[in-house]
Amino acid sequence: FRWCPPGTFLMGDDSYESREHNVTLTQGFWMLETEVTQAMWKSVMGDNPSHFHGDDLPVERVSWLNCREFCDRLSRKIGMKISLPTEAQWEYACRAGSTGSFAGNLEAMGWYMHNAEWETHPVGKKKPNAWGLYDMHGNVSEWCQDWYEYGYSSSGSAMDPSGPESGTKHVYRGGSCEDGSSDCRAATRKSSYSNTHTLGFRIVGSDM
Repeated sequence: FRWCPPGTFLMGDDSYESREHNVTLTQGFWMLETEVTQAMWKSVMGDNPSHFHGDDLPVERVSWLNCREFCDRLSRKIGMKISLPTEAQWEYACRAGSTGSFAGNLEAMGWYMHNAEWETHPVGKKKPNAWGLYDMHGNVSEWCQDWYEYGYSSSGSAMDPSGPESGTKHVYRGGSCEDGSSDCRAATRKSSYSNTHTLGFRIVGSDM
């Protein structure tokens, strides 16, 4: 896990769906430095739903509910509160203090359409961001805790946002091995009902 300190950042970009607004996170959090791997998933859940297979590859083809169950089981196993990140936590951690579309050079930091050969790769092999987090700009996209809402729940400044109270789809963030560079930006937002072979997750932790 890597520490993400409390702070304020400019979330979003110049598109309406992801319009810029100031967000303050009053509590720091620990985020897993890589996407959850297949070895980690199997140690908690006992199966492996992934399309691409390898213990050090990110787990994928997992639904939002699958990920919530993983978090609940792991919380009980290690005595630490484990959850999916909120959308704001995810983007804040991805940016790691940066303000551009990417937290560094995309080619050096992310597995995406132009260098991944349309398949996932072992986690942690690309360059991390300034907070020591790997693969935020590629490999697999990552589920977030929030329900999806076009735009954002708040158009102005927000404090510790957690998305709308209900919805039909959940947010996922980050590009994948099948996405172009525009889909790998820190501010890119997508949503889904279910799962695909390029959709995984990472977790955040706090004291019980």
